[in-house]
Amino acid sequence: MPAFRIVLPVSLSIQLCIISSHTVGQDFPTRPIRILTTEAGGGSDLGARLIAQGLTVNLNQQNIVDNRAGGILAIETAIKAAPDGHTLLYYSSSIWILPLIQSMSYDALRDLAPVVLATSSPNLLVVHPSTPIRTVKDLIALAKARPGELNYATGATGSATHLPAELFKSMTGINIVRIPYKATNPALIDLIGGQVQMMFSTPGSAVQHVKTGRLRSVAVTSANPSTLIPGVPTVASSGLPGYEYTVMYGIFAPVKTPPALVERLNQEIMRVLNRPETKDGFLKTGVEVVGGTAAEFMATVRSDLARTSKVIKDAGIRVE
Repeated sequence: MPAFRIVLPVSLSIQLCIISSHTVGQDFPTRPIRILTTEAGGGSDLGARLIAQGLTVNLNQQNIVDNRAGGILAIETAIKAAPDGHTLLYYSSSIWILPLIQSMSYDALRDLAPVVLATSSPNLLVVHPSTPIRTVKDLIALAKARPGELNYATGATGSATHLPAELFKSMTGINIVRIPYKATNPALIDLIGGQVQMMFSTPGSAVQHVKTGRLRSVAVTSANPSTLIPGVPTVASSGLPGYEYTVMYGIFAPVKTPPALVERLNQEIMRVLNRPETKDGFLKTGVEVVGGTAAEFMATVRSDLARTSKVIKDAGIRVE
């Protein structure tokens, strides 16, 4: 008996795909959305809770934040979750940077689907007041006049206080000496005490010391001036064109999540991010709302990966 095939016109096939796509989005969600993130009390936790609360309002159902100590467990749990849009991950840009400096069990772009770039935060270049450094040009000139004499504090290898300094060194060709610490606070304590001369600090940690005069602010690492640190110029506009470093925080889904669901999630989260109360809430945690499409987030990740991997390779940064 001959087999029969039904051949649909191309236009009808496209329409059916669109209808199917919309149907998937309309049926969602069928239960509470779980947002995985790092341990409770940190910046990622607070950001995840702001988004979860906003989605609760949007979707008229309670959503939850699932904290996992150490962070890596949160990533691995999200990767293994069903790709149905009900499990998300809120994480910083360290998610795609960590595999560049140490062996990890995952690849961010292979195992996860970027949904939305939620927020970002620049670093603040600060110096001890005893130094003559007031501008980026001052710093570059002094470092070139006294190679190997200036030192800078950082947290852990590959951290958000380490990589912006390595990028600065790479772009200027200066020779300054790294003094590593296990965390940001001990590094700041020694900077305030004059044991080290400079640091690319997180703004939330350094701003209070700038206000009291214990540290001097020089520049922010974002491409544009930051509302987090008003009145402080950027590194790029102060003598190093093209310099940019920010810590980014985004929402990810398991990689096989249908595009229609990724689009629906992006739209719902953008509604949350665009609310004034959400923006104010994020500013209080030390980050600024970014937003955008899933495709734009993917492009940002790829661009940052390319630039950061070069810095890491050139500097020989590796954690064993």
